[in-house]
Amino acid sequence: MAKKLLMGNEAFACAALESGVGVVAGYPGTPSSEVIETVAARVADGSAQGTHVEWSTNEKAALEVVAGASYAGARTLFTCKQVGLNVASDPLMSLNYVGVKGGCVLFVADDPGPISSQTEQDTRRFASFAKVPVLDPADVEQGFAMMKAAFDLSERYGTPVIVRPTTRVCHSSTFLEIQDRTDAYPADGFVKDDSKWVIFPARAYRGHLGIQERLARIEEEFSGNSSSCSSEHEDLSLFNPVAERGDAPRFGIVCGGVSTAYALEALEFLSQRAALPSYRFMQIGTPFPFPDKAASAFLEGLERVIVFEELDHVIEDELVRLVGLRAMRGLSPTRVCGRRSGDARTAGENSVEDIFERLERFFARAELEEEGLSGLDLEAAIEEQVAPLSEAQPADVELPVRPPVLCAGCPHRGAFYAAKQALRKMRTRGVFSGDIGCYTLGNAAPLDAVDTCLCMGAGITMAQGLGIVEPDVRQIAFVGDSTFFASGLTGIANAVYNQHDITVCVLDNSTTAMTGGQPHPGIGRTLMGGQSEPLSIEAALEALGVVCIEHANPHRFEESVSAVMRAVKHVGPSVVIFRAPCVNLIKPEASVSIDAEGCTGCRKCITSIGCPAIGFDGAKVYIDETLCVGCGLCVQVCPFDVIKQN
Repeated sequence: MAKKLLMGNEAFACAALESGVGVVAGYPGTPSSEVIETVAARVADGSAQGTHVEWSTNEKAALEVVAGASYAGARTLFTCKQVGLNVASDPLMSLNYVGVKGGCVLFVADDPGPISSQTEQDTRRFASFAKVPVLDPADVEQGFAMMKAAFDLSERYGTPVIVRPTTRVCHSSTFLEIQDRTDAYPADGFVKDDSKWVIFPARAYRGHLGIQERLARIEEEFSGNSSSCSSEHEDLSLFNPVAERGDAPRFGIVCGGVSTAYALEALEFLSQRAALPSYRFMQIGTPFPFPDKAASAFLEGLERVIVFEELDHVIEDELVRLVGLRAMRGLSPTRVCGRRSGDARTAGENSVEDIFERLERFFARAELEEEGLSGLDLEAAIEEQVAPLSEAQPADVELPVRPPVLCAGCPHRGAFYAAKQALRKMRTRGVFSGDIGCYTLGNAAPLDAVDTCLCMGAGITMAQGLGIVEPDVRQIAFVGDSTFFASGLTGIANAVYNQHDITVCVLDNSTTAMTGGQPHPGIGRTLMGGQSEPLSIEAALEALGVVCIEHANPHRFEESVSAVMRAVKHVGPSVVIFRAPCVNLIKPEASVSIDAEGCTGCRKCITSIGCPAIGFDGAKVYIDETLCVGCGLCVQVCPFDVIKQN
């Protein structure tokens, strides 16, 4: 055993390995990517024995890989971010009906904010929808314990189990004792049983009954009331701890996930400022199935409860339901406050500062209402009592705006600019449907070349729908090389089958750039360094029936414009493959230079392509040599030929 400083995702990976995980598969997506990468690193250095790990082509494929391995008795781990679970939802919904054999854990990282996602969806809702138990860690240490408990829980009940950390837990760090070497648990192999593994309607009906029965038993475990709670298994009720401060509390505070840590810190600050009333505190670390009995015991004697959670009002809704059931039994009612009531933040991340102010208002409101205040008088009195956590006023400094931009020398910039200029030359109007990746940044000025962006692969099919309604408007769809294989092929097939007149621009930069440069089928190199024959984008397109396939280096402006024009003129589906490596994969060329005397200050280079390596001093353009990679696109854009390639 060794004590090491670990990022949350590294800790989750180590916990899975120490649990004997034998097969790990996923698709990259921040904030989840480091789990697979940590497993791969430990497999590569020999400290994790007997474990297979891979980046699959997408989340659906990954979940089906681990499901098959679980059927054969291996302990398995699936990883993705919250939107990735949407892609994997088809197998997930059926997997719970069929059940699993080897422990099957789904690590799904949510992204409040969102910091790097297109939604703030809450995986706890998905767990309830799929009827799959979910564990929600407050910090890295608890997450480490939850990951191990999840494998045991999954195996005992034959159900997949979700572990749902959020970004701050995934990317925070702490010291943990981890094993120097791990070994995958032996798998006893697949045993043919059509009545179990084949999901016919009758099997689904039996599976549904089984789900309801096991969820009731799991809820008992989560509440600490089950005969299954024995010394050989983790006491899962420990993930729903309760603490009491003072005598005969009337107030309750309930938290989920990382909001637990924020609330505890806020309470500490509040206690330093003034004496707090007695209160009872509970973390709900097992939000589904909800620990009804434990939560009901927590509510006993409480007049008001406030809930802090990210993202949806999942715990709040369950407590409101419980309060209603308790009232029907004649028990004293409890007022539940939270997101629905406006007493907690309704979107984005919680914070210590925000919870501090909300707790101060919560306690002040109760006290002032007891004094008989109401309406505007009550609100005015609350405002008078509440003070920010920090009394210090921020410095009167206006911070510079720093919007995200494509890297200097990014090949996507040339592709976007060429597509727009091609339509301009053709004097035709177009709509540019984007996708999820670095190239979503093509929407920013001055490129302004992404008009829609919904989800991975959707640009190709949305362009088809747009073209049906406006057949005279040219439809250009952009997709990255990794996304092409992950979720673009279906849209291409649909375009060919239905003969939609669209042009797809495949931005092939030889990596999955946005999530950290992971490999994909078009490269051929696997996660563990093995080399298979790279899947050819051209061959895939030809096999799907695409007739017009053009090529261009996006750093060569005229070549790129001509390629787009030829593709757009083709009637029916056409494709332009823009091929140039991501700037993070190559050694930069010498920086370009500017003839300062010849520069007129027209700024066309800036207003056309918006490269961050080009600046303006108020009179002349200059090149930031620390950023320039020498791609040469600005050389081709300059109307006065004063930018030179060195």
